[in-house]
Amino acid sequence: MHNRKLRFDVVVVGGGTAGVAAAIGASNVGARTLLIEKNPYFGGAATHSSVLTFCGFFAQQEPIMQVVGGVGDQVLQELRRLGIYEGPYRNPNSGNVIVLLDAEATKYALDRKVMEAGVTPRLHCQVIEAHVDGGEVQSVVAVDHGGRITVEATAFVDASGEANLTALAGGPVRFGDHEGQVQAGTLVFRIGGVPSDAPLDRKLFEAAIQKAKQQGVTSVTKERGMVLRLPGTRDVLAMFADEDVNGLDAASLTAAEMSARHQAWSYLDIFRRYVPGFEQAYLVQTGPAIGIRETRHVIGEYVLTGEDVINGVRHPDAVARGGWPVEIHRAGQPAIYHQIRDRSFYDIPLRSLRVRGFQNLWCAGRIISCDPIAFASARVMGTAFATGHAAGVAAAYYAATKTVDPAAVRHELLRQGAYI
Repeated sequence: MHNRKLRFDVVVVGGGTAGVAAAIGASNVGARTLLIEKNPYFGGAATHSSVLTFCGFFAQQEPIMQVVGGVGDQVLQELRRLGIYEGPYRNPNSGNVIVLLDAEATKYALDRKVMEAGVTPRLHCQVIEAHVDGGEVQSVVAVDHGGRITVEATAFVDASGEANLTALAGGPVRFGDHEGQVQAGTLVFRIGGVPSDAPLDRKLFEAAIQKAKQQGVTSVTKERGMVLRLPGTRDVLAMFADEDVNGLDAASLTAAEMSARHQAWSYLDIFRRYVPGFEQAYLVQTGPAIGIRETRHVIGEYVLTGEDVINGVRHPDAVARGGWPVEIHRAGQPAIYHQIRDRSFYDIPLRSLRVRGFQNLWCAGRIISCDPIAFASARVMGTAFATGHAAGVAAAYYAATKTVDPAAVRHELLRQGAYI
């Protein structure tokens, strides 16, 4: 085991949609950028939890309006070239506008965009320490199977999903809502062997689950979930297996993963028995990891509020747009939605991406500075592309100038094709 030392302008921790966008955005400014991800591939929840829907690229109004451009849109166009993306899809059950994905194409598309941008990627690598001096993160320590890697940089972006970098740096964070409660986690599972003409009406699944419960089945939580047919393979994606879980705690995660896998097999059995077209269905995949919606939140220079979101508030230092409705998940219950005014969008200010008390640390993705209601909208992956892109550009500007001018960040984001 040996300790290697590296030096970059910008280090991005976490390679989900927010981290990929941050790294590409920073590199596009000219910053030497390192992207650190613990998994063998980029994509976060999309690729590691099979959440094969990008939510938040589009507002919910009619006609459909795209509210996220920039790096996120470049990824959509890469998916289009791979034959996966055919435009937005309005879910007939919920009415929400989403982008349907294929996991392997998403991994490959993200690889391509990261490499094209000149980002230095490090997969299979996890940050375990942060060294801080005078309100600035000076370096991080990561580990791989070869030992420790110390990385110095001028600016950092926390896109870890759990605010790991901010917490390691001693920055201000909040766990869950103001009472410490978090939204439910869900293990997504994929089902094969379903004829392409089999109806996927939500009511069929709800009736089947209710019938099974009446006959004594107790191993499932939710009666109303989401069922979608995926592009390419035509497999069916099912989101039913909810768990109350602390996504920071290995013991809690272990119990949730194992319980949720039991649920997935139970749901499959119910669908085979009671849902037309599912008689020959089989389980293609669970996870790999349970989908964690919420753990830590960063406290930034501004806390985005539920009123900002619901009222579609505009901000002078806006660097991203949120177009997904407020969506709250409690284990075993149907999702609760609150629409944005006019089903339009709201602004996310740069102040919500800068970690309070730090000069050179930004946050992106589901951990941005939000109250519980705003979080329930801003957490989704399409919006994470937008906040990541903005955080990466801000970090690169700081690395070059040791200052942050919101007008300059906005100008550069527009140059890179972002919608603000």
